[in-house]
Amino acid sequence: MAQREAIFPAGRHDLYASQAYSAAIRSDNLLFVSGQVGSRSDGSPEPDFEAQVRLAFTNLEATLKAGGCALDDIVDVTSFHTNPEHQFDTIMRVKSEVFPEAPYPNWTAIGVNWLAGFDFEIKVIARIPDRITSD
Repeated sequence: MAQREAIFPAGRHDLYASQAYSAAIRSDNLLFVSGQVGSRSDGSPEPDFEAQVRLAFTNLEATLKAGGCALDDIVDVTSFHTNPEHQFDTIMRVKSEVFPEAPYPNWTAIGVNWLAGFDFEIKVIARIPDRITSD
């Protein structure tokens, strides 16, 4: 049976402690990243929507790095949006900067009516690259 290992980025955010969840779980060669939001270090939402989306991706990258992964290792994305119709252009602009070329990860976007004060959340599954060991 595979062991689970909790992963937290450097400078662990208060949000993980106050809401009692792990930023990610490493299991075998997969990293399951919890929904990342545009939270400041104190756990509060970034008020500007585009800045909130960018900060969510920054928080995602920090969590991926802590788990030994990078954006290119992502295989599955689920994002949550409080107002998809009005947010779509901004999200697509940021997404095209984060994932500028194919192959793109598969992506499911879901409209929701509540994200605990946030307007965008992104969760991913990434494959942890094989580590090169020297003998």
